[in-house]
Amino acid sequence: MKIIKVIELIATSDNSIEDALKNAVSEASKTIKNIDSVNISNIKAHVNDGNISYGINCKVSFRVDEKSPAD
Repeated sequence: MKIIKVIELIATSDNSIEDALKNAVSEASKTIKNIDSVNISNIKAHVNDGNISYGINCKVSFRVDEKSPAD
């Protein structure tokens, strides 16, 4: 039986929403294996002195490794 775990992340970028998504996956990949999908639930754009930065809330889904009975 496969088990899927979901965590929620907030990621940002000064460049684009796509870059914020890449940042989320890149950081999560440092400690999580088997990432299957990302669901963006919220997109924000912040304006500061005419400069725009982007933020996303997303849920990252990944498969949990199964251990054999001998482990």
